Amino acid sequence: MIELSGISVRLSGKTIVHDVSLTAKAGQLTAIAGPNGSGKTTTMKAISGELSCDGSVRINGEEVKTMQPWQLAALRGVLPQASAISFPFTVREVVRMGLTTGLNLHPEQAEQIAARAIAAVDLGGLEGRFYPARSGGVQQRVRLAR
Repeated sequence: MIELSGISVRLSGKTIVHDVSLTAKAGQLTAIAGPNGSGKTTTMKAISGELSCDGSVRINGEEVKTMQPWQLAALRGVLPQASAISFPFTVREVVRMGLTTGLNLHPEQAEQIAARAIAAVDLGGLEGRFYPARSGGVQQRVRLAR
């Protein structure tokens, strides 16, 4: 569950998000909608812990402000609109990058998990192809699998 209680974000002296409260229960679809510049991305960055904010952001009852990066990584994933991956990694390598944080997996176990994730986003057959050469939609699915 994600709970926001009175969050506000100021950037460069300007209030971008003001007094937002929200509860998103596990398994429930929750959308944040609004016009360009209304603070949707800023709100998501506050939820993910990327931006500090006033108020409270809790994931499964834990305050995001007090979490270490590895703790946040174990609780949530962030799928940005654009890719920051420009090196010639294969699809499989990009997906396996998501399995390196604190999981201590045996290589064969990591490979099995990566294969299931690749299949779940319908990218079977592209595992050995270079990620940067894929279309934007395929890159987004690779990052989702990661």
